Amino acid sequence: MDCREFEKTIPEYLKKNLDYETMESFWEHMDHCDSCKEELSIQFLVLEGMKHLENGDSFDLDAEFRNRLEMSRRANKRRGMLMNFGQWVLTFVFFLFGCAFIIIFG
Repeated sequence: MDCREFEKTIPEYLKKNLDYETMESFWEHMDHCDSCKEELSIQFLVLEGMKHLENGDSFDLDAEFRNRLEMSRRANKRRGMLMNFGQWVLTFVFFLFGCAFIIIFG
């Protein structure tokens, strides 16, 4: 993912609409590009700040930003683990069907 793609992806990230692969690319780019991380921070602060101002809430946007980053990293890690588990189960099922086929027709 390059900077232009990253910036286009920010709104979907903030809406929590990214798939696993896109999220991984997003994180990889952000971890190595300070300017894109800053752009994400600005867009998050504007979006969340407006919500809090409209509601009259008190808030710590910097803490909320760090919290959102941590929560999305954890969620994506869990999603990756579930995908890997699902692939393992599918492989095992195919293995069992193969063994059954060999036993029945072998």
